[in-house]
This record gives sequence, C-alpha cells and structure tokens, in this order.
Amino acid sequence: MSIPITGLLKSSQVIQRHPNNPILDAARVPYPTALVFNAGVTKFNGRYVMVFRNDYGSVSEQRLESSSTTDLGIAYSQDGIHWEVGPKPCFKMNDGEIIRAYDPRLTVIDGRCYMCFAVDTQHGIRGGIAVTDDFEKFEVLSLSTPDLRNMVLFPEKIGGNYVRLERPFTVYSRGGLDRFDTWISESPDLVYWGNSDLLLAVEQVPFANDKVGPAAPPIRTERGWLTTFHAVDIDHARGKNGWESAWKKRYTGGIMLLDLHNPKKVIGMYKEPLLAPEASYETDGGFRNDVIFPGGMILEPSGEVKIYYGSADTVVCLATAHVDDLVQLCLK
Repeated sequence: MSIPITGLLKSSQVIQRHPNNPILDAARVPYPTALVFNAGVTKFNGRYVMVFRNDYGSVSEQRLESSSTTDLGIAYSQDGIHWEVGPKPCFKMNDGEIIRAYDPRLTVIDGRCYMCFAVDTQHGIRGGIAVTDDFEKFEVLSLSTPDLRNMVLFPEKIGGNYVRLERPFTVYSRGGLDRFDTWISESPDLVYWGNSDLLLAVEQVPFANDKVGPAAPPIRTERGWLTTFHAVDIDHARGKNGWESAWKKRYTGGIMLLDLHNPKKVIGMYKEPLLAPEASYETDGGFRNDVIFPGGMILEPSGEVKIYYGSADTVVCLATAHVDDLVQLCLK
C-alpha cells in the first residue's frame, strides 16, 4: 500500500489561474454532452485550436468500462481564451474491438497537426497517433499494443527521429496495480517506435506515490524542453469526493526541463506541484474532484505560457505564467 502524501499541496506562486475559468464547459457545447475536459490545444494556421474530450453519457453509463459514450469535440479561438465550439464532434472510434477514443493531445510538426489519443479496447488501453490538416478528416497512423496511454509528441524531430513521451502500465514489474512511470521513445516515421527508456519514475517526484505521466506536449525554450507531467497521489483513507463512492486519488500538474538535444536527460524538475487543486471548480462539485490534468501548452511571443488543463474531469481551464519563471522553477 502506498504511503499517503502528507500536508496540503499548493500551486506555485508563478502560476495564475485565468479569471474566466472554466473557459469551456458542457453548457457551451451545442450538442449532447455531460463532461468536457482533458483537451489538447495548439496554434494552427493562425488560430487557436482545441480538441476536447466529450463524455455525453449519463453518470451510470460512464461508470461502465464498456461505455462508448465518448467522442472528441472541436473548438476555435482568436485569443486562446474565448472559444467557439464546432457544430458536431470531430472524431470518434467505435467498433467490435474499439470502445472509444479520448484524451487528445495536439502537436504541430512541419505544418501538419498530429493528435495523440487513448483508445479503450476489449483487450486493453492503446495509444493512437493521427494526423489532420483540417480537423474534419483524420488519418490514423498507428495504434500501440496494450497497455499504453498519455502519449505526447515533441514538436520537431530530435537527432533525426520523432520523439514521444508515454506512460505504460507496467503492473507486474512494479509490484501492484498502480505504479506507473513516464517513458520516452523514438520513431523514424511515427509508426514504428522503439529505443525506449525510463524518463521519470514515481519515486523521483515528492508529491506522487501512485503514478506520473506525460501531460501537455513539450515546448522549446533556450534552456531546454519545458515539459509538464501529471502526478498522482493516493490515500486509501479518503472518502467520497465526486461521483464515485470513494475517489481516493488526487491529480496535480508538475513541470521539468529536458535537454534540447537529448530529451532523455532531465536537466531539472520543480520538486513541488506547479498546479494543485485549490479553486472551487477543481475541488468541489465535479465528476472526480481534486483532479488537474494539463493537456495543452502554448508559448506566446511575449513569453507568456498558456497552460490548458482539465479540472475535476468536468471542465477545461487555463493558467498562465512567464516562460522564464517556469524555467527557473525547474533549475532551482
């Protein structure tokens, strides 16, 4: 059993939650939806683009592992704050083997937008990569073997190869049901992946005792790849904290800096959460309270970094910070 994380976790003082939070919720989606969260966000062809997870089934349906009541919606913005949702979902996978696709992450590489996503199947969770030029047609390039998820791509080739972060479910090697770490792999073509290495383990993160994994795709800075990750702590003494009879986990957002030329090297990591559940829309009244999950990060010309995150598995929110402050957190 994991040792509980003691004390209240707080967000870094360099981070600011946007006053418009939540910036997207179910009420602003023009078709059936119950929960809108864990969105991928990027800039593409001169505007901000968000692909969000859309859970439209009832609570009872969402409790079922076999539920297919999830698709992906599309939204556009001129400022990254005010969003206009498209008239219909943009992506869904469902057949005899595949149950649903969810949790999108967007990365622009050489003028095309690539989307990583998770896929629930009858035989485990798989990670997928698709590419699109218009968010109407998607070409699925690859699906991993089970069990793999939370994949994100770097926005350029490194050493001649594409690079991704991922979180495999290494149950047997870690002595329990939950003990999952962040790994890094590379590929010549976005289809065949290998040369995999452990990047960040649970025991390296003081505010995690359950799992750590990729969050938003990394952004390039002069000092290195600024990279967010999700960190999870579990306390079996926790009671009801959302829709479930007992939700015992807390998700926070962390940040680290990876070497520009060798991203398998962690230059520095902030030893406290960058974002911890504190605001009312993060801690109360949600599908699963006390959950923060960064899914998109954009570096503006001014040096401002926009971090988009899912809150309480219910809404999409925005936090900002200056890139220099974030880098310095990692290098402390």
